[in-house]
Amino acid sequence: MEETKSFSELLNETDLTPRLFSAGEKIDTVIVKITADWIFLDLGAKSEGYLDKKELMDEEGNLTAKEGDSITAYFVSSRHGEKLFTTKLLTSKSVDDFLFKAYQNQIPMEATVEKEVKGGFSVRINPNVTGFCPYSQMDVRRIDEVAAYVGKKFEFVVAEYSENGRNIILSRRPLLEKIEQEKKSALKDSLKKGMTVSGVVASVLKFGAFVDLGGIQGLLPVSEMGWGRVEDPKVLYAPGDKVEVVVINLDWENNRITLSAKETLPNPWDGFVHKYSEGSLLKGKISSLTNFGAFIKMEDGVEGLLHISKIARGKKIKHAGDVMKAGEEIEVKIEKIDRENRKISLDLAGNDKDTSVAAGDEDDFRSYIAKSPSKAMGTLGDMFKKKK
Repeated sequence: MEETKSFSELLNETDLTPRLFSAGEKIDTVIVKITADWIFLDLGAKSEGYLDKKELMDEEGNLTAKEGDSITAYFVSSRHGEKLFTTKLLTSKSVDDFLFKAYQNQIPMEATVEKEVKGGFSVRINPNVTGFCPYSQMDVRRIDEVAAYVGKKFEFVVAEYSENGRNIILSRRPLLEKIEQEKKSALKDSLKKGMTVSGVVASVLKFGAFVDLGGIQGLLPVSEMGWGRVEDPKVLYAPGDKVEVVVINLDWENNRITLSAKETLPNPWDGFVHKYSEGSLLKGKISSLTNFGAFIKMEDGVEGLLHISKIARGKKIKHAGDVMKAGEEIEVKIEKIDRENRKISLDLAGNDKDTSVAAGDEDDFRSYIAKSPSKAMGTLGDMFKKKK
């Protein structure tokens, strides 16, 4: 037999006063029912609010929530006892009141970037109201292309509301920073140094490309784009390109993720030293000239050093550029291969006569050698000491 409830318990269940909400008030609630056009929300006190179903549908028209899900919503208005809510503050008849509430409660609202103006953007909130968004508040990163924002809809918060609504400053930064922080926290648990990950190129600059890894961007430096020299990153990458990269450094404290594309590619050095040995003759192209010699590109990602003593052939020259030009093709002989430090010393093909250091800054050459000292290169240094 069911237990009989006391009079006070019955009174508590029936004497429930519906809660009053103020415009723009934020609530955390649960979806209790979904119909063809509306989503009904639990407001407690045996009352419900409703929400336009379109607000929880993606671009393909798929519903992104289900009955029982918890959501955050904002009170818009009450008509005939029915309470209308929104997940984003958009427009209303009492727009001034709502904008002020949005400012007080930092409620996100959707608005359209109308045009670029001095110092930032003019943003259309509704047909009668515009706000201003400074460049620094439009994104968390530097804006390189204004056209990427004009005409687009974004979510903003009201950063400043004054002069009875005549001065409205909008910002996307707090919303973007919150999203980025959430994604950063998720990536911290999964992203590890040495991992190969997929990403999308977000922007390309002279020093490298920023790659979106799913809400967090990492830098792919020019030096990590390939095994060979990359003069113009825009030749290799464009925004929107899908890439496979390796995580080579993680600095969460400074929000820096460094990526490498060349680590996903075979190292050309391994194939080169398998194919050639000391004494081999081959053709190469002069890639750069210094006061201690010329760097010769023999294959993509593989260069060797032709010291100035080999170029001078007994003549006095101060710089390799005095007798050679970058881009020229020449025939060289492999003199030394330093496998441990991946360095190659070259001679000119047919230059069999003994040569001496005729000119150039030998200290610069020694500093190049000192970057990765080895037995092979040490022997070459001893040769120069003997010839002094």
